[in-house]
Amino acid sequence: MEEFTAKKANHFKMLTVLAITASLSLGVYMHTAKDITISIDDEQKKVVTYADTVEQLLKLEDIILDKDAYINVPLDTRLENNMNIIIKTPKPYTLAIGDKRYEVESVHVKVQDILKDLNIELEDLDYTYPSLDEETSPGSEIEIVKVEEVIEELEESIPYEKMIKKNDRLDIGVENTIQEGKEGLKSIKIKKVFENGKLIAENIIEEETIIEPIPKIIEKGTRNTLASSRGNIRYRKAITMTATAYDLSYQSTGKRPGDRYYGITASGTKARSGVVAVDPNVIPLGTRLYVESLDGTKDYGLCIAEDTGGAIKGNKIDLFFNTASEVKNFGRRKVKVYILD
Repeated sequence: MEEFTAKKANHFKMLTVLAITASLSLGVYMHTAKDITISIDDEQKKVVTYADTVEQLLKLEDIILDKDAYINVPLDTRLENNMNIIIKTPKPYTLAIGDKRYEVESVHVKVQDILKDLNIELEDLDYTYPSLDEETSPGSEIEIVKVEEVIEELEESIPYEKMIKKNDRLDIGVENTIQEGKEGLKSIKIKKVFENGKLIAENIIEEETIIEPIPKIIEKGTRNTLASSRGNIRYRKAITMTATAYDLSYQSTGKRPGDRYYGITASGTKARSGVVAVDPNVIPLGTRLYVESLDGTKDYGLCIAEDTGGAIKGNKIDLFFNTASEVKNFGRRKVKVYILD
Protein backbone atom coordinates (compact mmCIF):
# COMPACT_ATOMS: atom_id res chain seq x y z
CA MET A 1 0.00 0.00 0.00
CA GLU A 2 2.81 2.37 0.83
CA GLU A 3 4.56 1.41 -2.47
CA PHE A 4 1.44 2.35 -4.48
CA THR A 5 1.23 5.70 -2.74
CA ALA A 6 4.87 6.47 -3.53
CA LYS A 7 4.43 5.64 -7.25
CA LYS A 8 1.36 7.85 -7.41
CA ALA A 9 3.29 10.75 -5.90
CA ASN A 10 6.18 10.34 -8.40
CA HIS A 11 3.73 10.34 -11.33
CA PHE A 12 2.18 13.56 -10.11
CA LYS A 13 5.60 15.17 -9.89
CA MET A 14 6.38 14.25 -13.53
CA LEU A 15 3.08 15.70 -14.74
CA THR A 16 3.80 18.87 -12.88
CA VAL A 17 7.29 19.17 -14.44
CA LEU A 18 5.88 18.56 -17.95
CA ALA A 19 3.20 21.16 -17.40
CA ILE A 20 5.73 23.72 -16.24
CA THR A 21 8.05 22.91 -19.21
CA ALA A 22 5.19 23.27 -21.69
CA SER A 23 4.17 26.52 -20.11
CA LEU A 24 7.72 27.89 -20.30
CA SER A 25 8.08 26.79 -23.95
CA LEU A 26 4.84 28.51 -24.90
CA GLY A 27 6.00 31.64 -23.10
CA VAL A 28 9.29 31.66 -24.98
CA TYR A 29 7.47 31.07 -28.28
CA MET A 30 5.05 33.90 -27.60
CA HIS A 31 7.96 36.12 -26.57
CA THR A 32 9.69 35.76 -30.01
CA ALA A 33 6.70 37.16 -31.97
CA LYS A 34 7.63 40.59 -33.48
CA ASP A 35 5.62 43.62 -34.70
CA ILE A 36 6.97 44.71 -38.11
CA THR A 37 5.93 47.58 -40.40
CA ILE A 38 6.44 47.04 -44.16
CA SER A 39 6.25 50.16 -46.41
CA ILE A 40 5.97 49.49 -50.15
CA ASP A 41 5.98 52.69 -52.22
CA ASP A 42 4.66 54.64 -49.23
CA GLU A 43 1.86 52.13 -48.54
CA GLN A 44 2.24 50.67 -45.05
CA LYS A 45 1.38 47.20 -43.82
CA LYS A 46 1.75 46.07 -40.16
CA VAL A 47 2.38 42.38 -39.47
CA VAL A 48 3.15 40.13 -36.50
CA THR A 49 5.73 37.51 -37.41
CA TYR A 50 7.85 34.81 -35.90
CA ALA A 51 10.33 34.85 -38.81
CA ASP A 52 13.99 35.34 -37.96
CA THR A 53 15.22 37.38 -40.95
CA VAL A 54 13.91 39.96 -43.40
CA GLU A 55 14.16 37.45 -46.26
CA GLN A 56 12.05 34.89 -44.35
CA LEU A 57 9.44 37.55 -43.61
CA LEU A 58 9.15 38.61 -47.28
CA LYS A 59 8.68 34.97 -48.32
CA LEU A 60 5.98 34.47 -45.68
CA GLU A 61 4.22 37.63 -46.91
CA ASP A 62 4.61 36.63 -50.61
CA ILE A 63 6.53 39.84 -51.37
CA ILE A 64 8.82 39.42 -54.40
CA LEU A 65 11.49 42.08 -54.88
CA ASP A 66 12.26 43.43 -58.33
CA LYS A 67 15.97 43.12 -59.16
CA ASP A 68 16.31 46.94 -59.11
CA ALA A 69 14.06 47.51 -56.12
CA TYR A 70 15.27 49.46 -53.10
CA ILE A 71 15.12 48.04 -49.59
CA ASN A 72 16.48 49.88 -46.60
CA VAL A 73 17.99 46.79 -44.88
CA PRO A 74 19.90 43.74 -46.15
CA LEU A 75 17.82 40.59 -46.65
CA ASP A 76 19.84 38.63 -44.06
CA THR A 77 19.15 41.21 -41.36
CA ARG A 78 17.61 39.59 -38.21
CA LEU A 79 14.22 40.95 -37.40
CA GLU A 80 13.71 43.11 -34.35
CA ASN A 81 10.49 44.13 -32.72
CA ASN A 82 8.99 47.35 -34.17
CA MET A 83 11.33 47.21 -37.19
CA ASN A 84 10.32 49.35 -40.22
CA ILE A 85 11.14 47.81 -43.60
CA ILE A 86 10.98 50.24 -46.52
CA ILE A 87 10.68 48.95 -50.10
CA LYS A 88 10.59 51.09 -53.22
CA THR A 89 9.87 49.57 -56.62
CA PRO A 90 11.38 50.96 -59.90
CA LYS A 91 9.19 53.39 -61.86
CA PRO A 92 9.42 54.16 -65.58
CA TYR A 93 10.43 57.60 -66.87
CA THR A 94 11.39 59.10 -70.22
CA LEU A 95 14.66 60.99 -70.24
CA ALA A 96 14.94 63.64 -72.98
CA ILE A 97 18.28 65.17 -73.99
CA GLY A 98 17.97 67.29 -77.12
CA ASP A 99 16.34 65.21 -79.87
CA LYS A 100 17.06 61.90 -78.13
CA ARG A 101 14.70 59.99 -75.82
CA TYR A 102 15.65 57.23 -73.35
CA GLU A 103 13.36 54.94 -71.38
CA VAL A 104 14.74 54.63 -67.83
CA GLU A 105 13.68 53.37 -64.42
CA SER A 106 14.27 54.67 -60.90
CA VAL A 107 12.84 54.03 -57.45
CA HIS A 108 12.77 57.80 -56.78
CA VAL A 109 10.21 60.47 -57.63
CA LYS A 110 12.24 63.67 -57.11
CA VAL A 111 14.08 64.71 -60.27
CA GLN A 112 17.49 65.22 -58.66
CA ASP A 113 17.25 61.81 -56.94
CA ILE A 114 16.28 60.13 -60.22
CA LEU A 115 19.29 61.64 -62.02
CA LYS A 116 21.60 60.68 -59.18
CA ASP A 117 20.21 57.15 -59.31
CA LEU A 118 21.05 57.08 -63.05
CA ASN A 119 24.57 58.47 -62.43
CA ILE A 120 23.80 61.58 -64.49
CA GLU A 121 25.73 64.68 -63.44
CA LEU A 122 24.78 68.19 -64.57
CA GLU A 123 27.19 71.02 -65.24
CA ASP A 124 26.74 74.37 -63.49
CA LEU A 125 24.62 75.92 -66.26
CA ASP A 126 22.54 72.84 -67.08
CA TYR A 127 18.91 72.70 -65.96
CA THR A 128 15.91 70.39 -66.16
CA TYR A 129 12.16 70.37 -66.73
CA PRO A 130 10.70 69.79 -64.17
CA SER A 131 13.27 71.46 -61.92
CA LEU A 132 15.62 69.39 -59.80
CA ASP A 133 13.72 69.89 -56.54
CA GLU A 134 10.34 68.93 -58.00
CA GLU A 135 8.69 65.52 -57.82
CA THR A 136 7.42 63.89 -60.99
CA SER A 137 4.95 61.10 -61.59
CA PRO A 138 5.85 57.69 -63.05
CA GLY A 139 5.73 57.63 -66.86
CA SER A 140 6.41 61.36 -67.21
CA GLU A 141 9.24 62.97 -69.16
CA ILE A 142 12.30 64.61 -67.65
CA GLU A 143 14.04 67.00 -70.01
CA ILE A 144 17.72 67.77 -69.51
CA VAL A 145 18.95 71.00 -71.10
CA LYS A 146 22.72 71.01 -71.57
CA VAL A 147 23.96 74.61 -71.62
CA GLU A 148 27.30 75.63 -73.09
CA GLU A 149 28.81 79.11 -73.26
CA VAL A 150 31.45 79.81 -75.90
CA ILE A 151 33.52 83.00 -76.14
CA GLU A 152 34.53 83.90 -79.71
CA GLU A 153 36.95 86.68 -80.64
CA LEU A 154 36.97 88.31 -84.06
CA GLU A 155 38.25 91.44 -85.75
CA GLU A 156 36.04 93.98 -87.48
CA SER A 157 36.79 97.11 -89.47
CA ILE A 158 35.77 100.52 -88.16
CA PRO A 159 34.37 102.83 -90.86
CA TYR A 160 36.06 106.20 -91.17
CA GLU A 161 34.15 109.44 -90.81
CA LYS A 162 33.74 112.05 -93.51
CA MET A 163 34.58 115.55 -92.32
CA ILE A 164 33.66 118.68 -94.28
CA LYS A 165 35.66 121.88 -93.91
CA LYS A 166 34.20 125.00 -95.44
CA ASN A 167 36.51 127.29 -97.37
CA ASP A 168 35.25 130.70 -98.42
CA ARG A 169 38.22 131.08 -100.74
CA LEU A 170 36.88 128.29 -102.97
CA ASP A 171 33.92 128.61 -105.29
CA ILE A 172 30.68 127.11 -104.14
CA GLY A 173 30.33 123.59 -105.51
CA VAL A 174 34.10 123.00 -105.53
CA GLU A 175 35.34 120.16 -103.34
CA ASN A 176 38.92 119.08 -102.63
CA THR A 177 40.01 116.04 -100.68
CA ILE A 178 42.78 117.13 -98.35
CA GLN A 179 43.06 113.87 -96.40
CA GLU A 180 42.06 110.37 -97.52
CA GLY A 181 40.10 108.31 -95.01
CA LYS A 182 41.31 104.98 -93.67
CA GLU A 183 39.32 102.33 -91.86
CA GLY A 184 40.28 101.33 -88.33
CA LEU A 185 40.27 97.89 -86.72
CA LYS A 186 38.68 96.60 -83.53
CA SER A 187 38.65 93.32 -81.63
CA ILE A 188 35.27 91.99 -80.51
CA LYS A 189 34.52 89.27 -77.97
CA ILE A 190 31.16 87.56 -78.38
CA LYS A 191 29.54 85.21 -75.90
CA LYS A 192 27.42 82.55 -77.56
CA VAL A 193 25.00 80.42 -75.57
CA PHE A 194 24.04 76.95 -76.83
CA GLU A 195 21.27 74.76 -75.44
CA ASN A 196 21.57 71.12 -76.45
CA GLY A 197 23.88 72.22 -79.28
CA LYS A 198 21.57 74.92 -80.66
CA LEU A 199 22.54 78.60 -80.60
CA ILE A 200 19.96 80.57 -78.60
CA ALA A 201 21.76 83.84 -77.83
CA GLU A 202 24.88 85.82 -78.61
CA ASN A 203 26.02 89.06 -77.04
CA ILE A 204 29.01 91.33 -77.41
CA ILE A 205 30.80 91.36 -74.06
CA GLU A 206 33.90 93.37 -74.97
CA GLU A 207 35.17 95.66 -77.72
CA GLU A 208 38.71 96.98 -78.06
CA THR A 209 40.02 99.35 -80.73
CA ILE A 210 43.28 98.09 -82.25
CA ILE A 211 43.73 100.75 -84.95
CA GLU A 212 41.97 104.11 -84.83
CA PRO A 213 40.23 105.12 -88.08
CA ILE A 214 41.52 108.16 -89.97
CA PRO A 215 38.75 110.52 -91.11
CA LYS A 216 38.40 111.65 -94.69
CA ILE A 217 38.64 115.45 -94.81
CA ILE A 218 36.99 117.30 -97.67
CA GLU A 219 37.40 121.02 -98.29
CA LYS A 220 34.19 122.47 -99.64
CA GLY A 221 33.98 125.88 -101.26
CA THR A 222 31.40 128.36 -100.01
CA ARG A 223 32.27 131.45 -102.04
CA ASN A 224 29.26 132.49 -104.11
CA THR A 225 30.13 136.03 -105.24
CA LEU A 226 32.26 137.04 -108.19
CA ALA A 227 33.96 140.42 -108.50
CA SER A 228 33.52 141.84 -111.97
CA SER A 229 33.61 145.19 -113.70
CA ARG A 230 29.91 145.39 -112.99
CA GLY A 231 30.39 144.76 -109.29
CA ASN A 232 29.89 141.60 -107.23
CA ILE A 233 27.84 138.92 -108.94
CA ARG A 234 26.19 136.11 -106.97
CA TYR A 235 26.39 132.58 -108.36
CA ARG A 236 25.34 129.13 -107.18
CA LYS A 237 27.95 126.99 -108.94
CA ALA A 238 31.26 127.26 -110.78
CA ILE A 239 32.50 124.75 -113.37
CA THR A 240 35.87 124.58 -115.08
CA MET A 241 35.20 123.91 -118.78
CA THR A 242 36.93 123.74 -122.14
CA ALA A 243 35.91 126.74 -124.24
CA THR A 244 35.91 127.18 -128.01
CA ALA A 245 34.57 130.00 -130.19
CA TYR A 246 32.20 130.28 -133.16
CA ASP A 247 30.62 132.89 -135.42
CA LEU A 248 28.05 132.90 -138.24
CA SER A 249 30.50 131.62 -140.85
CA TYR A 250 29.87 128.42 -142.76
CA GLN A 251 32.90 126.89 -141.05
CA SER A 252 31.25 127.42 -137.65
CA THR A 253 27.53 126.78 -138.37
CA GLY A 254 27.42 124.87 -141.66
CA LYS A 255 24.95 127.47 -142.99
CA ARG A 256 25.18 130.39 -145.39
CA PRO A 257 23.16 133.58 -145.60
CA GLY A 258 19.76 132.70 -147.01
CA ASP A 259 19.74 129.17 -145.57
CA ARG A 260 16.90 128.26 -143.28
CA TYR A 261 17.64 129.10 -139.61
CA TYR A 262 20.82 130.94 -140.58
CA GLY A 263 21.88 133.09 -137.59
CA ILE A 264 19.19 131.52 -135.34
CA THR A 265 20.13 129.73 -132.11
CA ALA A 266 18.69 126.45 -130.79
CA SER A 267 16.49 128.57 -128.53
CA GLY A 268 15.09 130.41 -131.55
CA THR A 269 16.88 133.66 -130.70
CA LYS A 270 19.29 135.62 -132.86
CA ALA A 271 22.95 134.68 -132.53
CA ARG A 272 24.90 137.62 -131.07
CA SER A 273 27.75 138.47 -128.76
CA GLY A 274 26.95 137.16 -125.28
CA VAL A 275 25.29 133.96 -126.54
CA VAL A 276 26.96 130.63 -125.81
CA ALA A 277 26.35 127.04 -126.86
CA VAL A 278 26.26 124.37 -124.10
CA ASP A 279 25.29 120.77 -123.45
CA PRO A 280 21.72 121.10 -122.05
CA ASN A 281 22.35 118.05 -119.87
CA VAL A 282 25.03 120.06 -118.04
CA ILE A 283 23.67 123.60 -118.28
CA PRO A 284 19.99 124.10 -119.15
CA LEU A 285 19.19 126.49 -121.98
CA GLY A 286 18.24 129.92 -120.71
CA THR A 287 20.76 129.83 -117.84
CA ARG A 288 22.57 133.09 -117.11
CA LEU A 289 26.35 132.64 -116.96
CA TYR A 290 29.60 134.45 -116.40
CA VAL A 291 32.67 133.11 -118.24
CA GLU A 292 36.03 133.90 -116.60
CA SER A 293 39.37 133.46 -118.38
CA LEU A 294 41.99 131.41 -116.58
CA ASP A 295 44.96 132.53 -118.68
CA GLY A 296 44.99 136.19 -117.68
CA THR A 297 43.19 137.38 -120.81
CA LYS A 298 39.96 139.38 -120.77
CA ASP A 299 36.91 137.56 -119.47
CA TYR A 300 34.14 136.74 -121.93
CA GLY A 301 31.90 138.03 -119.15
CA LEU A 302 28.15 137.85 -118.76
CA CYS A 303 26.34 135.64 -121.24
CA ILE A 304 23.33 133.36 -121.64
CA ALA A 305 23.06 129.72 -122.73
CA GLU A 306 20.81 129.78 -125.80
CA ASP A 307 22.53 127.53 -128.32
CA THR A 308 23.78 123.97 -128.74
CA GLY A 309 26.29 122.25 -130.99
CA GLY A 310 27.00 118.73 -132.20
CA ALA A 311 30.50 118.78 -130.69
CA ILE A 312 29.48 120.52 -127.47
CA LYS A 313 29.06 117.63 -125.00
CA GLY A 314 29.83 117.47 -121.30
CA ASN A 315 31.99 120.21 -119.80
CA LYS A 316 32.42 122.11 -123.05
CA ILE A 317 31.18 125.58 -123.99
CA ASP A 318 31.20 127.44 -127.34
CA LEU A 319 31.37 131.26 -127.18
CA PHE A 320 29.84 133.41 -129.93
CA PHE A 321 31.95 136.17 -131.50
CA ASN A 322 30.96 138.56 -134.25
CA THR A 323 34.06 138.10 -136.44
CA ALA A 324 36.18 135.22 -137.69
CA SER A 325 39.34 136.94 -136.43
CA GLU A 326 37.99 136.92 -132.86
CA VAL A 327 37.16 133.24 -133.20
CA LYS A 328 40.66 132.50 -134.47
CA ASN A 329 42.31 134.53 -131.73
CA PHE A 330 40.30 132.82 -129.02
CA GLY A 331 41.10 129.30 -130.17
CA ARG A 332 40.63 126.70 -127.36
CA ARG A 333 41.28 127.38 -123.71
CA LYS A 334 40.19 126.54 -120.15
CA VAL A 335 37.64 128.86 -118.56
CA LYS A 336 35.62 128.96 -115.39
CA VAL A 337 31.89 129.15 -115.97
CA TYR A 338 29.78 130.60 -113.16
CA ILE A 339 26.11 129.64 -113.07
CA LEU A 340 24.40 132.75 -111.77
CA ASP A 341 21.49 132.97 -109.39
